[in-house]
Amino acid sequence: MAQVRQQGEFESIHRDMMVGFGSWEFDPMDLKNPFPNNEGSVSVHLWHGDEDLIVPVSLQSYIAQRLPWVQYHELPGAGHLFPLADGMADTIIKTLLAGEK
Repeated sequence: MAQVRQQGEFESIHRDMMVGFGSWEFDPMDLKNPFPNNEGSVSVHLWHGDEDLIVPVSLQSYIAQRLPWVQYHELPGAGHLFPLADGMADTIIKTLLAGEK
C-alpha cells in the first residue's frame, strides 16, 4: 500500500481533477471494444463509489450503459478514494483474476 501512496492522496486527487476537467484529444464515447472477439474472460471493469463527491456516479453509469463491454461496479457507501480502503485492492484483484462480473 505504501507504493500506492508514494505521491500522496492530494497528488492523486489533483491528477484526477486534471483528467476529469481537462481537454481530451478524443471523445470517450467513441472508444471501441478493445476485446471485440471476447478473448477469454478479458473485459474492462469500472469501479465507482456511490458517495464520490468529485466524479458524479451518473457520469460513470452513463458511460457504462453506452459502452456495453464495460463491466460497471457501483460500490455503496464508497467515496472517491475507495481504492485506499482496507481490503479494496484485494477485492478488485480477486474479481479480475476470477473473471467475475
